[in-house]
Amino acid sequence: MTSKKLVNTVAGCADDALAGLVACNPSLQLLHGHRVALRSDLDSLKGRVALLSGGGSGHEPAHAGFIGKGMLTGVIAGAVFTSPAVGSILAAIRAVAQVGTVGTLLIVKNYTGDRLNFGLAREQAQAEGIPVEMVVIGDDSAFTVLKKAGRRGLCGTVLIHKVAGALAEAGVGLEEITKRVSAVAQAMGTLGVSLSSCSAPGSRPTFELAADEVELGLGIHGEAGVRRIKMASADEIVTLMLDHMTASSNVSHVPVRAGSSVVLMVNNLGGLSFLELGIIADAAVRALEGRGVKIARALVGTFMSALEMPGISLTLLLVDEPLLKLIDAETTASAWPNVAKVPVTGRKRSRAAPAEPLEASVSTTEGGLTSKRVVLVLERVCATLLGLEDRLNALDRAAGDGDCGATHSRAARAIQGWLKEGPPPASPTQLLSKLSLLLLEKMGGSSGALYGLFLTAAAQPLKAKTDLPAWSAAMDAGLEAMQKYGKAAPGDRTMLDSLWAAGQELQAWKSPGANLFQVLTKAVQSAEAAAEATKNMEAGAGRASYISSARLDQPDPGAVAAAAVLRAILEALQSQGV
Repeated sequence: MTSKKLVNTVAGCADDALAGLVACNPSLQLLHGHRVALRSDLDSLKGRVALLSGGGSGHEPAHAGFIGKGMLTGVIAGAVFTSPAVGSILAAIRAVAQVGTVGTLLIVKNYTGDRLNFGLAREQAQAEGIPVEMVVIGDDSAFTVLKKAGRRGLCGTVLIHKVAGALAEAGVGLEEITKRVSAVAQAMGTLGVSLSSCSAPGSRPTFELAADEVELGLGIHGEAGVRRIKMASADEIVTLMLDHMTASSNVSHVPVRAGSSVVLMVNNLGGLSFLELGIIADAAVRALEGRGVKIARALVGTFMSALEMPGISLTLLLVDEPLLKLIDAETTASAWPNVAKVPVTGRKRSRAAPAEPLEASVSTTEGGLTSKRVVLVLERVCATLLGLEDRLNALDRAAGDGDCGATHSRAARAIQGWLKEGPPPASPTQLLSKLSLLLLEKMGGSSGALYGLFLTAAAQPLKAKTDLPAWSAAMDAGLEAMQKYGKAAPGDRTMLDSLWAAGQELQAWKSPGANLFQVLTKAVQSAEAAAEATKNMEAGAGRASYISSARLDQPDPGAVAAAAVLRAILEALQSQGV
């Protein structure tokens, strides 16, 4: 079965992709009749060296994304994973020669088709009297024994584009640029790893991997690598990659050792999530610095992809200060990242968190709590939530992602861990504030935020008094905050329905002589009735409001959980004979 791709036609996808880039970038132009993109300001290059590169399409943003002042003059694109035509390469060389450039350097990745076609175009151009040189880049560090074909050209080629572009912009001659970038190319290595293959438009995946396998040392055309390894953590895979590409027993290794200064390039092969890319980048920085390697610059992003391949490549380039200046030189190329011109290694990466405000001494007045009583109440609440995990998850699967029980259990375990650290504060204000911070940090999801809001707001009325009217006011404040920021209202089929029903009953605490347990019992019963009633409500807020059928036949899991928390508080207080 062929893969699904958002294209117009398989045959025209390379042309359409290049046309789209040019259409959105006024600094680029297409060369009529050819799959060639050039700088729009070619006339400004009179007297300078032109830089042309290219290859098969499917490696975007390479190669056309690196056209611009300070990088490439133009690129010649082939069909997907196919070398460009000799005629188009020659047409590009002629186009840049016509504007008065003093020579052209062809930057070619080491693949047979690219070498042949660019080489033939170079020979023809030289026969016409156009000065043309060619460098073939082979930065692949996968092969421990080199074959006659040599090392493949991979993402490190983009660094050569950058170095050559900076030299050309500075007015350096063709022979000198060729000599210098050839030397730079010998001081770098690249290694790729992928979780699965890619597929060209109209084709099937180029290889298959088992669920627990990863391909090491693969190229950028979907070809298989040097070996398959078992799936492992990001740290383990990065360590394996660095071991392989720097081992002296590997003839294609890059000689990076303790004390070396490098540019690190973490390249997305096309289908890796940004989340994973960040994890890999962190692992690579830690691993290199752990080996005593200085990371002078770090480039992270998509530079040379293999269509939708979910994988990464790591490139290491040994650098000194003169070479770093070329890497740092300005460029207008759209795909070159805005990299800070300072070393990565040695930089302070964290800032001390602000100190928690000093807690005011609050005396325990009427309505205050003892630490023992608080512990018993919280333990009952935690046990209740842990016991409800499966039921809440089942209720949540009808309207969400089925994690409501897990979220509340996470909160319960966080509270249990906190209680083990020491006695909780007896001050209601401090207690609710501490619980708020804990849930905001540990519970997660919208439930964590809503409970955090509720408790933060509820703590404020209890600063001055802690009698029953103050607790009723605390409930009012918490509900008001939840509605203000959560945008739910009573009747919207959310956790607010249970809490709102309880809050209405707790208004009785504001009357003189109100009984703690009589009012609280009625509040819990109302909350439970409201939770049950949510099964007949149409969801007006929360995740359930987005599903295709807004009317569900099960109660809202958040409302059930809130009612259960109130029931646990009541029973814990009753058991203590408060």
